[in-house]
Amino acid sequence: MALLLRTFARQGVCLSKPQYSFLYRHAAPMGTTAKDEMNKFWAKNARLNRPMSPHITIYQWSVPMMMSITHRGTGVGLSGAISAFAVAALVLPGNYPYYLDLIHSLSIGPVLIGLAKFGIAFPVSYHTLNGIRHLYWDIGKGFKIPEVYRTGYTVIGLSIITSIMAIAMI
Repeated sequence: MALLLRTFARQGVCLSKPQYSFLYRHAAPMGTTAKDEMNKFWAKNARLNRPMSPHITIYQWSVPMMMSITHRGTGVGLSGAISAFAVAALVLPGNYPYYLDLIHSLSIGPVLIGLAKFGIAFPVSYHTLNGIRHLYWDIGKGFKIPEVYRTGYTVIGLSIITSIMAIAMI
């Protein structure tokens, strides 16, 4: 019985039959290494006089490009900050009122406190509002270039306004 199952399984997965050649036609042989494949790739590109891929330095910077980079940066920054505060809350002695009193005892001026509040509020509001913009794109709307710029400037403006409002409330 096992021999019969093995025979059928081998025939089912056998790709050497001509009708299955489309499945493995572009696969690299098992004996090659990644370095060999890359050498073949670069040799072929040199033989065909293909140009190198363009580098980021040749692109003209635009608002959507900067907003994309900033969205990723605020996401990473917010994730790192939340993780750092969570670890600090678990590891450091004392509780929240103790550290709040410690900050008050430093006698930091209102300008620095306002800047610190803005430094916390802006990434949160920007990442949230730009995330809503991305959700709008996920439904397939807003991809025309004027709309991309208009929604981008709207996100920047609303992020500044909501950050200032948050600072005024606290």
